[in-house]
Amino acid sequence: MEATKSSNETTIHIPESKSARSKAAAAPPPPPSGGWKRGVAIFDFILRLCGITAALAATTTMGTTDQTLPFFTQFFQFQASYDDLPAFSFFVVGNAIASGYLILSLPFSIVGIVRPHAVGVRLLLLILDTVMVALTMASAAAAAAIVYLAHNGNSNTNWVAICQQFNDFCQRVSGAVVASFIAAVIFMFLVVFSAVALRN
Repeated sequence: MEATKSSNETTIHIPESKSARSKAAAAPPPPPSGGWKRGVAIFDFILRLCGITAALAATTTMGTTDQTLPFFTQFFQFQASYDDLPAFSFFVVGNAIASGYLILSLPFSIVGIVRPHAVGVRLLLLILDTVMVALTMASAAAAAAIVYLAHNGNSNTNWVAICQQFNDFCQRVSGAVVASFIAAVIFMFLVVFSAVALRN
């Protein structure tokens, strides 16, 4: 401790103690700016746009699919339509719900970009994305089983393959099923990104 005198005042210099220095060194760093979380949120938004494209493509392709064969008799007309099979109807409803959900989730994804540390929005998206994974995967799997039978039939149950006659119908429903599986995979990635963004 040093004391200096001047003509008008006295100043006392007290050296900084070691404990004060250690406390200053142990002070927590300032909160992060959220750069990597904002990057995850931006990628989440882009994936949602891709998911909308895939789910809408699956819905519209399946929902507009029917084919009538050019030859028919007075009493029989050979026609195949998606609503002839409950699995295809479930497919259309499931993918339509997924498309609507993805469109409605875009504002919440934007909130995640603006506020990357917001936990409530990210947790809500994580829960709903998980539900959509189950829905899209179930509808795609149900339709895929019917598409497989349409292509290959089943000799044990005397189910005849129809794709040799209804070629356009089978191509369209196959494309719709592929698009739905792509949407399901996108939902899986969305779940993973939401879980990563919730890390502290």
